[in-house]
Amino acid sequence: MAAAIDAADPNSWEQIRYETPAEGVARIVLARADARNAQGKRMTYELNAAFDRAAQDNTVKCIILAADGPHFSSGHDLRDSDPMEAFETVSGWGGFDEPGAEGHMAVEHEIYLGMCWRWRNLPKPTIAEVQGKVIAGGLMLMWVCDLVIAAENAQFSDPVVAFGVNGVEYFAHPWEVGVRKAKEMLFTGEAISAEEGKQLGMVNQVVPLDDLPARTLEMATRIAARPSMGLKLAKQSVNQAQDAQGLYTALQAAMSLQQLGHSNNQQVHGMLVDPAGVKIIRDQAKRS
Repeated sequence: MAAAIDAADPNSWEQIRYETPAEGVARIVLARADARNAQGKRMTYELNAAFDRAAQDNTVKCIILAADGPHFSSGHDLRDSDPMEAFETVSGWGGFDEPGAEGHMAVEHEIYLGMCWRWRNLPKPTIAEVQGKVIAGGLMLMWVCDLVIAAENAQFSDPVVAFGVNGVEYFAHPWEVGVRKAKEMLFTGEAISAEEGKQLGMVNQVVPLDDLPARTLEMATRIAARPSMGLKLAKQSVNQAQDAQGLYTALQAAMSLQQLGHSNNQQVHGMLVDPAGVKIIRDQAKRS
């Protein structure tokens, strides 16, 4: 049985580190470099606890999301075996142990779409500090942040169409890179460079790798000098404009198609993903 998470004690967290590097700034770090910061349930719930801690601390005005090691995140940890009952859930979903698509859908709504939407709507500005590879589920962690500062070596990809599904569960691709680039990204699985990400509007700044932490902290400190009320209202205004365009409706629709893909794979291959996709993605990773 996985150990319960003590949300009140950051020192007890195993896969997330919580720092306060400057006045008004919290820095949350994915601390699983040995696994390329692959996200299992423990990392997800510890990350949620860290975001909550920063959001509820009145001295914090800006939150940085960073990662240890050469890569920001390789995506979901497909070897994760922690049971859902080990964690305190945050959405209204239940029935995680129900058989078939019902239970699987509940889990994915809770730990993927539900968590990401929750983080996207935190009232304080957030900045993703990214380096190296940002693959599939790693995109979801980055996309929920308000700003993205990327190292020159950053690469962004979602190759999971090879698994027989539509893409990552927080399906924001068209909103982040535009419709045609989103289709190319998904159809081919090829990565987008940091500079191209900036040209597409997904990335705010591209900086040398050695300068990434300092440049991100500089931006966070500048933001933290602004009044908290103004920051909250500005963030809500931009988010609500995006909401009016139908973002959440589109995310929910894509999640439904995600479940259809998994169900089809279960019927055809006897597992949630097309096994041929594993080789396709590994071969593609070797070429990049």
